Amino acid sequence: MEKSIIASLTESQAALNAFIKDELAISAIAQAGRFLVEAFTRSGRVFSCGNGGSMCDAMHFAEELSGRYRQDRRGLAAVSISDPSHLSCVANDMGYAQVFSRYLEAHARAGDCLVAFSTSGTSANVVAAATYAKEHGITVIALTGRRHSPLSELADVEICAPGGPYADRAQELHIKVVHILIELVERELFPANYA
Repeated sequence: MEKSIIASLTESQAALNAFIKDELAISAIAQAGRFLVEAFTRSGRVFSCGNGGSMCDAMHFAEELSGRYRQDRRGLAAVSISDPSHLSCVANDMGYAQVFSRYLEAHARAGDCLVAFSTSGTSANVVAAATYAKEHGITVIALTGRRHSPLSELADVEICAPGGPYADRAQELHIKVVHILIELVERELFPANYA
């Protein structure tokens, strides 16, 4: 059992080390941070979405912004599209592929930002949300695990975190990106928290 634990941690470490050396990914994270700061500076809102573990990442991202990350500061207008009543209503009446885009239709406006999580980059409902966003002046930040996906093509910036053949390593990198993005936002909007 111990060998399996060490092998898993070593694999995770290798994925992180490769990600650190990925200049395109580092540049994309910085650009995503700028997009988020711009949205909040304009009194815009940030929405996030994903399925399964990616929905958990989207929820974690939003709650750290609207609630608290490391130190006290005002709440930021961020929400994950994860309300069970909305999801079940739209899935039942319109189909699961519309659950995220329908929420954006109801709540998002031009100048807002969508953070779309999909390790495959092919999730139909996430792609539909990004499509809606692009058509309505909403900036799209995509967190994926594979380049050249349908979601990649719709993104204003893609943060691709290839962690291997399965979603778990990409999701581990995504949560690191989530925390970095929040820190970038705070450093710009609440510099006293980092003095």
